[in-house]
Amino acid sequence: MRIPVVDSCGVALMPCTPATARQLFKRGKARPKRNRLGLFFVQLCYAQEPDNQPLVVGVDPGSKFEGFSVVGTQDTVLHLMVEAPTHIKDAMETRRTMRRARRHRKWRRPKRFNNCLNRKKRIPPSTRSRWEAKARIVAHLKSILPLTDAVVEDVQAATRNGKGGKWNLTFSPVQVGKEHLYRLLTGMGLQVHLKQGWETKQLREQYDLKKTKQKAKQSFDSHAVDSWVLAASVSGAEKPTCQRLWYIVGAVLHRRQLHRLQASKGGERKPYGGTRSLGFKRGTLVSHSKYGLCTVGGFDRKKQTVSLHTYRTNKRLTQGAKPATCKVKTWVAWRSWLVPSK
Repeated sequence: MRIPVVDSCGVALMPCTPATARQLFKRGKARPKRNRLGLFFVQLCYAQEPDNQPLVVGVDPGSKFEGFSVVGTQDTVLHLMVEAPTHIKDAMETRRTMRRARRHRKWRRPKRFNNCLNRKKRIPPSTRSRWEAKARIVAHLKSILPLTDAVVEDVQAATRNGKGGKWNLTFSPVQVGKEHLYRLLTGMGLQVHLKQGWETKQLREQYDLKKTKQKAKQSFDSHAVDSWVLAASVSGAEKPTCQRLWYIVGAVLHRRQLHRLQASKGGERKPYGGTRSLGFKRGTLVSHSKYGLCTVGGFDRKKQTVSLHTYRTNKRLTQGAKPATCKVKTWVAWRSWLVPSK
């Protein structure tokens, strides 16, 4: 595994080995940092002229899990296994139901037809969030690694015949979403290469690699194996020099609502949602004297306390933590950790 390196101006350089990173820290020439993905990288204390080699990122899209790999001409830099955002569709459906219920009440204003997005190019929110999440991960990787190319498995939508044979070109969320992703990657200055599913299988057989059927398994052979062969097909790498895996989960923020949809005991509807908890942004990584490293969740207005959650599993630890006992570390948009090797 390689460690990403940037200079004092934030320019991405070629990654280094862990031994080189330790020597830089020991001599005081660099300092450790983490980006929004929670990935560890090295920032030099001086500017350096970049002498970079081509680095290729492979993207294996999926419905629930996705794979990302960064591969050079010889060495493998890193592997990512990411949980795809699947909560947007249910959230939009709930919001639509509540909005229609409000419009049917007499005291609500009628629907304004002049502010609809009729005849305007628009991507559904669930499709946009799913495919833009992939682009954001590649953008965060590009900020610490000198990426030059991106190889994406071109997933195919289920087609059906329509008028002129063009039904699937505009009515398929997969077709609209993947084209949106390709435009975003091209806008980052990356050379985009597309591979079909059968080509990915041939590449696995060519490199003598096998893929497990357990999609949720946190290992290299679940999703990262496909992303690696995609990237290696362009970079020219002969074998994966490292199979260690970073597991990444996106932070889910519950937007503020007037109150809960279902009344609690006694018919009382409590306030719900929001992105701030007594001065903390929800999801902030804090250090607590009793619970250690954890994240901030909701809060109690009466008791003026916040809830703390386990960093990896997001399981709630307590609801009675005082803000003064929480030492802020940082805020990350994703929770990530290095999967232990067997």
